[in-house]
Amino acid sequence: MTPRTRRGPALPDFPWDSLADHAAKARTHPGGVVDLSMGTPVDPVPPLIRTALSSVADQPGYPTTHGTPELRSAVVGSLARRYGLAGLDPAAVLPTIGSKELVGWLPTLLGLGPGDVVAIPELAYPTYEVGALLAGASVVRLADGEEPPAGTALVWLNSPSNPTGRVLSASAMAAAVSAARAVGAVVASDECYLALSWDATPVSVLDPAVSGGSLDGLLAVHSLSKSSNLAGYRAGFVAGDPELVADLLERRKHAGMIMPRPVQAAMTAALSDDEHTTAQRDRYAARRAVLLPALRAAGFTVDHSEAGLYLWSTRGENSWDTVGWLAERGVLAAAGTFYGPRGERHVRIALTASDERIAAAVERLA
Repeated sequence: MTPRTRRGPALPDFPWDSLADHAAKARTHPGGVVDLSMGTPVDPVPPLIRTALSSVADQPGYPTTHGTPELRSAVVGSLARRYGLAGLDPAAVLPTIGSKELVGWLPTLLGLGPGDVVAIPELAYPTYEVGALLAGASVVRLADGEEPPAGTALVWLNSPSNPTGRVLSASAMAAAVSAARAVGAVVASDECYLALSWDATPVSVLDPAVSGGSLDGLLAVHSLSKSSNLAGYRAGFVAGDPELVADLLERRKHAGMIMPRPVQAAMTAALSDDEHTTAQRDRYAARRAVLLPALRAAGFTVDHSEAGLYLWSTRGENSWDTVGWLAERGVLAAAGTFYGPRGERHVRIALTASDERIAAAVERLA
């Protein structure tokens, strides 16, 4: 037989596959595994959202790629209430099938390709790099305050950060926007953890203190996976520069990237209610309040982690040695190398486990 020829760009190994042996070890613990490796919600979907999901189950027609007017108005209203982003145009809002889908395909949808550069943070969500590679673009990792090189077409910002939980100040974000604009790059800000602040208050790239009052070249990417427990629904959106959003809309229409109508209805309900997001934030805060001191007492240093769902932790050793040490105690964490070479001495420990499992982790760390 003729060997199969690879089609498309070579991609890095899927990081979570490399945890298989450690996961198997952790599962042998008599009390079962405490999986703190992925940011997967474990708490129930709020009833008001489930009701909204089923409310349109009898509608057989195709949904629209742009989303219902009610959904886009709900996005605008939630951004104004929750983050002070007043005056956004509902037309410049576009629902996405979760945020990862948009992150992975944004360089392609923007028309990037060979010769273009995508700039990502030094420690970054792996899909930023994968999205660039899918488009045939090259990737550069930027250190704090480092300006993007000539030829950069897209700059990713992420505050609060995955994996570090670091919060960028408005002035630092404004400087990054200014530097990106100077080389003609689009700025995409991953704001999936914006609702989960602990020791610092993050700001959106659409905030006038960051944007300078102009949305030109700016996109804010949001997810309801964390704030509303909708990871299984695949519910996200992008908002910002009206021209950019309109261009993304046209391309997504052709590609059939359409959010199902029931999920649109569920999103509308979720974005119209703040009570459930406050309750969910309080759950994560309580879990953080017991897990953070337990890690420190066990000899870990926790860096940054001012916001978001993760504790960026180190024992001063290779990250895989720490993953193994935790697995022996039935606790599974993500190796820091998943997020870039600079993560080689850290692990990412998630708050996304039940109160009982978090308590089990605390007992094992002791």
